[in-house]
Amino acid sequence: MLKATTHVRPLTPADLPELHALLDRDPLVNLFVRNRVDATRLQARWLGGQVWGYFEDGVLVSACHAGANVVPVQAKPKALELFAEQIMADNIRPSSIVGPRDAVLPMWRLMEPRWGPARSPRLDQPFMVLDRDSRVRPDERVRPVLIDEFDTIYPACVAMFTEEVGVDPEVGNRSGYRARVAQLISQGWSFAIIEDGDVVFKTEVGAATTSACQLQGVYVRPDLRGKGIAVPALAAVVRLVRQTIAPVVTLYVNDHNTAARRAYERVGFRHTETFASILL
Repeated sequence: MLKATTHVRPLTPADLPELHALLDRDPLVNLFVRNRVDATRLQARWLGGQVWGYFEDGVLVSACHAGANVVPVQAKPKALELFAEQIMADNIRPSSIVGPRDAVLPMWRLMEPRWGPARSPRLDQPFMVLDRDSRVRPDERVRPVLIDEFDTIYPACVAMFTEEVGVDPEVGNRSGYRARVAQLISQGWSFAIIEDGDVVFKTEVGAATTSACQLQGVYVRPDLRGKGIAVPALAAVVRLVRQTIAPVVTLYVNDHNTAARRAYERVGFRHTETFASILL
């Protein structure tokens, strides 16, 4: 049996039909990359990086988003090896490697001798999905954040990011993070309970396609945690998101965060895949 001829190269707009077909093999797991591809059409000036393709006998078999986040797509073992070599050869220094655990961990093993140790390896992250409205009665106080509420919501966004990622997003690129928060509000992707000028609860849609979206940054004010706010608030977010953005809602969570996992399960999310994130 002849060995397949393989190579890796940056994908261009001419590759979009093949890339779309690849991403659509698992539209929920590949949601982040599909969102980036749809938003940029693989135009380098908007992408802020590249999407590489791994080809066997001229056929696109795997891909990898290589920018601030490295995200493998449908990645075969040989593809992971070549992607890792390309990332190190190009001296790309992302903030994270994220995606299905069975792709991220082998990729990181190849890169760790040069880049390790990781600042925060998160090796077991349940990827959860909800494709209907929650059976939990929604908290009617949840609503989209208005752009003139930016100064109200922004400190909660910074607090959540710092707590979750372990770094202050205002250090190094404060204007970039502020612009991202403003963008999500303007898109109608930011949701909160705001009372008397104070944020009780908030979350955002971080990425979306026509078929699905992904929640991020779920936050409850620290003094109100454990008081049953998150579950009905998330039920409301799911209802609003399914009405206005996409019919399927996804998220992923650290395995050790048992309180969050239980809350998501009560809302109705089910564990369908396992992710890993290597924060660098």
